[in-house]
Amino acid sequence: MNSPARSSAVVEADTAAVIRRFNDAFQSHDPSLLDDLIAPDCVLENSTPAPDGSRHVGREACLALWKGIVTTPGTRFDLEDVVVSGERATIRWRFRWGDDHGSSVRGVNLMQVRDGLIVEGMGYVKGS
Repeated sequence: MNSPARSSAVVEADTAAVIRRFNDAFQSHDPSLLDDLIAPDCVLENSTPAPDGSRHVGREACLALWKGIVTTPGTRFDLEDVVVSGERATIRWRFRWGDDHGSSVRGVNLMQVRDGLIVEGMGYVKGS
């Protein structure tokens, strides 16, 4: 029988693995890496348009948005920090669309993973 501590450790390890694969898709610009990571009932809130962003519900809607970001030419995400706690993860990043400091924005994604699939992604950016 698994102890509660072991169960928590397994959940956290699963979350970390899913988030690592999610980040790998963005780092390598490979949208196919997202295919097996998104739950049918996933909810995604994007940071644009201001002030409230846009809400995307369902696997296909979430995949379409994330794949669009992954494949945007001339862009990249620099990971600043990833913290995993149970089913939740925080990803802090800088999104770049050019080489100078002004061609970037810092942000954070608040993620939830359940049963090895992403069920929620909330994106926020620093802005003026």
